[in-house]
Parts: sequence; C-alpha cells; structure tokens
Amino acid sequence: MAGNSTRRGAVRNAGSKKGATTGTGGKGRRALEGRGPTPPAEERTKHPAAKRAAAAARRAEQGPPAAASAPARSGGRPPVGSPRAGRTTTSRSGNEAVAGRNSVVEALRTGVPATALHVATRIETDDRVREVLRAAADRGLPVLETTRTDLDRMTDGAVHQGLVLTVPPYSYTTLADVLDDDAAAGRAPLVVALDGVTDPRNLGAVVRSAAAFGASCVLLPERRSAGMTASAWKTSAGAAARLPVARETNLTRALKVAKDAGCFVIGLDADADAPVGSAEVARIAEGPVAIVIGSEGRGLSRLVREGCDLVASIPMAGAVESLNAGVACSIALYEVARARTAAGARARL
Repeated sequence: MAGNSTRRGAVRNAGSKKGATTGTGGKGRRALEGRGPTPPAEERTKHPAAKRAAAAARRAEQGPPAAASAPARSGGRPPVGSPRAGRTTTSRSGNEAVAGRNSVVEALRTGVPATALHVATRIETDDRVREVLRAAADRGLPVLETTRTDLDRMTDGAVHQGLVLTVPPYSYTTLADVLDDDAAAGRAPLVVALDGVTDPRNLGAVVRSAAAFGASCVLLPERRSAGMTASAWKTSAGAAARLPVARETNLTRALKVAKDAGCFVIGLDADADAPVGSAEVARIAEGPVAIVIGSEGRGLSRLVREGCDLVASIPMAGAVESLNAGVACSIALYEVARARTAAGARARL
C-alpha cells in the first residue's frame, strides 16, 4: 500500500531531486533582494550615451580641430559649380538631394549639375520616370537602385516619389578674380550685386538677365542672401553655366574693391531722383560699373546705400510701389547695354 517502504519501487534513490532539502543557504532570499537602482546611462559602458560621453571627453582632451586653410587662388575664374533644386535637402557630405519626379525632371531639363540619380527599387514607371532615365543615360549620370528607406533618409522624409537627384554644392568665384579677368581681357566690368535678396528664384532670374546683357558676374554676400541652389539654377535656365557667381563675406567691402578697380557703383532705390534711363546714368554706364539691387521689401541696406556713388530709380506709374529683383535687374541692365551700344556706335563714326 502507499507509504509502505518495504514495497518494491517505493524507496527513493539516493541523490534524487525530489523532496525537501536541508536548506538553501539564503539563495532564494538573495534572489529576491534585487541589484539596487539602475545607474545612469552615461555610466553604463555599452550604452550609446556612455559612448557619446567618452567621445566628447576625447575631443575635449584633443582640443578644437585646426581650421582648414583656404584654397589658393588660381589666378582665373574657377569652374562654375553646381547648385540645388525645387524640393531639396542637404546631406552630411554637403550634397543636396532634389526629390520628387517633377523636380528631378525640371532639374535635368535645365542642366543642373548632378552626381548621381537614385531610383527606388521596383519603382512604378511613368512618362516622367522614363524621361529622367533617358536624360541620365544621355548625360552619363550614374543611376543607382536604392531602397525607399535609404531615399527617405537622404531626403529627410520628404516626398521623393522614388526619384532623388544628388547635386554637389555650387563653386563660387571671388570678385577679385572676376575683375582680374576683365582687366586681362580689356573689358569694362559690369558687376550685378544683390543686397538682401533671399529668394533663390529671384537670384536665378537675376543670373539669367545678367548673362543675357553681358555682365561680368553676379555678386552675393554670404549672409542674408539666397545661394545658388538648384532652384536658382533652374530659374536661370542654364545661364548659371555661363556666368560666374561671386560670393564675398561683406558686401560693403566688396563694393569698395570694385571701386578700387575703377567701377562706379549705382544703387537702385525707388526714392532716388535720377532715373536709370537718364543721361547721367547713361554716361556713367559707358565705363566700368557695378549695379546694386536690394530686396523688394526692404530695398538697400543703410551701409550699402551710403557706399553707392549714385542712387537711381526705375520710374513706375500706377499703384505699383516696387519690382522684384529679377525685373529691376533686367530694366537696369537694358539701360546699361543701350548706353554702351550707343557709345560704341559713336566711337565707330
């Protein structure tokens, strides 16, 4: 019967795990006590926060990195660089990503310089995709099949529709190089400077007009100014490939450099007395000249206006108070071109 130790098979073998033991020695109690509060993330060696803190400490011990030296001037205009575009983002390498089918199509149509075309894996093709692939093949542009996750990362989550065009940063020249080139070629400089123009489409329109009327360059300040993005490049309709764009740290000092090279600086402002088509402006425009155009809302800044040799206006009728920079630039450059053409005709007589 049960519990009869004499029955065969009822005796427990030695070393069996079943049954009570003499004691755990406190093992169970210690298991319930826990390990105490969790230390901060920076103190856990394998935590990302601890790795970042260690890297920051190493950088602090090494000191700030040495500033990169400025590239030496080659004596001529550097090659016209590349820009950005309609829907763009900037990567860590400095390249920009033009995202979206329409934006990529327009960028390739207008000849925006690019480094590669990224196409989503298993993209649904349409007329725009086929046109983009043909244009990339004609230009010898690398076409890379990329996952949509990587495209999202490249564009910071922008709507890319499976097409991303990478565009390198624009390579600006300097005003001194442009003036040196004009002096070597025996040309009278014609500089178009922009003061506070922040719309890249306005900048592109100015570049297009400046190229059409034979300007030497478009001059931009580094701060509070639009840059040569792909949007500006597209608006210029390819003129940015033919006309250098100079960028200087301080526009007032840059205009002083233009004056030292013999340029007469003319600012455009609605409150000026002399119109751009006057005989006085026409006489000045026959020689080296720099035309400064301010923003549509604020006009010329105080220091820039004070640095101008003459301030001229564009006469307007009706209730219109101002023109955007692209339109104002076209009118002023037309008057300069007309004055120089008339002076050339007189010289030939």
